[in-house]
Amino acid sequence: MTAASEPARGSGVTAGSQTHRAGTSAKTSAAATFALVFGVAGLFSVLTAILAWVGLVLGIIGIILGIAGLKMARRPGVTGRGVAIGGLVLSILAVLIGLGLAAGITTFLNNEGAVDRLQQQVDDLRDKL
Repeated sequence: MTAASEPARGSGVTAGSQTHRAGTSAKTSAAATFALVFGVAGLFSVLTAILAWVGLVLGIIGIILGIAGLKMARRPGVTGRGVAIGGLVLSILAVLIGLGLAAGITTFLNNEGAVDRLQQQVDDLRDKL
């Protein structure tokens, strides 16, 4: 780029404003943004294991919002396809991990031997205190 083709400094014209006309800027889909937020929150909640049920609910909401965000991103003047995909992936991960954790806990609690061993360890810890 030569000095003659660049806008003069202080003229108020920036490189980004030349490509976007006034009033035609694309907006990111709110559903896509919320899908990402719910996906991240759901994944963190599930990974704490204590709040796994909260993460499962947040993940389901994130999946619904991610699908809605993908549909909204098809409209002209609306962006956010990548954000919606990211939120959808994180939400699906949160749901899968939450279901796996729930299945593991249920299996563990239905196993009499495992519950007896856990109870014995708790009793041993109480005796030491």
